[in-house]
Amino acid sequence: MVANTYDAIVIGGGHNGLVAAAYLARHGARTIVLEARHKTGGAADTSQPWPEAPEFRVNTLSYTISLMPPTIIRDLQLERHGYKVHPLGRGYIPLPDGRSLIETDDFEADRRQFAKFSEHDAENLVSYYEWLDHLTKILAPILMLTPPKMGSTSIADALDQARFAWGMRDDLSVRTVAEITRLFTSSAADLLDRWFESPIVRGSLAVNGIIGTWFGPYSPGSAYVLAHHSVGDLGDGVLAGWGFAEGGMGAISDAIRSSAESLGATVRVNAPVEKILVLNGRAVGCVVAGGEEFHAPVLVTACHPKITFLRQIDRAELPPTFVHDIEHWKTRSGVVKINLALDRLPEFTADPGFHPEIHGGSIVLTSEIDELERAFQDAREGRAASKPFSDCEIPSVVDPTLAPEGKHVMSMYTQWVPHTWAQEQPQDELEAYADRLIALFDDVAPGFRDSILHRQVIGPYEMEHEYHLIGGNIFHGELSVDQLFHMRPAPGYADYRTPIDGLYQASSATHAGGGVTGLPGHHVVREIVKDGALRKR
Repeated sequence: MVANTYDAIVIGGGHNGLVAAAYLARHGARTIVLEARHKTGGAADTSQPWPEAPEFRVNTLSYTISLMPPTIIRDLQLERHGYKVHPLGRGYIPLPDGRSLIETDDFEADRRQFAKFSEHDAENLVSYYEWLDHLTKILAPILMLTPPKMGSTSIADALDQARFAWGMRDDLSVRTVAEITRLFTSSAADLLDRWFESPIVRGSLAVNGIIGTWFGPYSPGSAYVLAHHSVGDLGDGVLAGWGFAEGGMGAISDAIRSSAESLGATVRVNAPVEKILVLNGRAVGCVVAGGEEFHAPVLVTACHPKITFLRQIDRAELPPTFVHDIEHWKTRSGVVKINLALDRLPEFTADPGFHPEIHGGSIVLTSEIDELERAFQDAREGRAASKPFSDCEIPSVVDPTLAPEGKHVMSMYTQWVPHTWAQEQPQDELEAYADRLIALFDDVAPGFRDSILHRQVIGPYEMEHEYHLIGGNIFHGELSVDQLFHMRPAPGYADYRTPIDGLYQASSATHAGGGVTGLPGHHVVREIVKDGALRKR
């Protein structure tokens, strides 16, 4: 069979793979994307899950956009290709006892809200947000860097390490280094204890430290995740700039694909790569299901590392230590995504009527921080949480294209169920878990259960087997301290290169991955160009 020859092959058509393809094409490389599923986008997807009601479109998995730098949006001219984002409200927590907490962009209003639970906490809001703002402004630029090979003594690597340290010199002091150390090693609960006393306030703020993770608010390292979700947009000085994508999250993937194709890239779906071809230690191409071959001097994988390095490549081609690191890459999750079609907006006991800050923002089902921890411990002990928490959003409030007039769609991003459900998922227990969550919402918004027209429940098993998120982990790997920066996804290979010459990596398991950022796709092409690996045409 005659192979198809390109300058570059991208394996995986999720948003990072599409970003890499667009930049490769922008550099003049004849590029093809090979996507296993019937559509591109991966977890950044909009779908119509109910054939009987195709007028409802939902954010299948990923549900908000942030962290994508303006650089990518401008370089790829994404707004020309349909990229549009509506701001997301800060947050709303309704409680069964009739109280609520509404966060806004008005500090005085926020202070009054927090004072309902604790005057002490309200007074500490300024110092907490100043502390968080200071550290996230130090961390945000690091997301734009390629990690150096920490510990390497080669001259080139030693210079990279020195440049990294020198670049940080103006931001660091003895005190700041101590605060960064505390951030990376503390739990969200311990961190928040420094400023706040109310269990409700601490619970509301701790949610950012556990979204998508396999640890609770008392787990060391959850403080970093809290900061990670506070970085927001990069490049324009905006922190925590979360938003709704018009047309749903799939519209972002579609805009990136459209940009890549306008630059000359080719995209193939229903083309699962079964084998990466390696000759004399160098990647030379790949084979898709059915036997068709593709050849190129540069390959970029945007797949989960366990798929690429443990399934698509003969392990004998890889260093044993690297194989060991990938085998032990932690990628657990206990996430369940619930998508709903509603015949009306929920009305909350605590705040009746329509409120843009509430219905157009993040609605969090939680209460005390200890209840969040109990939900995680339930899952750790092998059972679905008896009282799960959920981050809920109603994107149709600001984007009427997603539902018929007067009706709405809701995303419920929920935790936790046992991470072992990625291998074997008891469907009746999954549905019972969803029932409990909907009952909890009904407790704060009576009539909510009756407003549900359709529902879709996606557990870890479907996330792994349909969307190739191993373990159901949305980040392609846990954001624990031992899996960040130069360790992501393996020591010595956090620079988007791999042990195979000509094979690069750009999945969410690489540095700056986690969320719909496009950063791994951007950074990998920067390194490919630096290596001079692209053919000149």
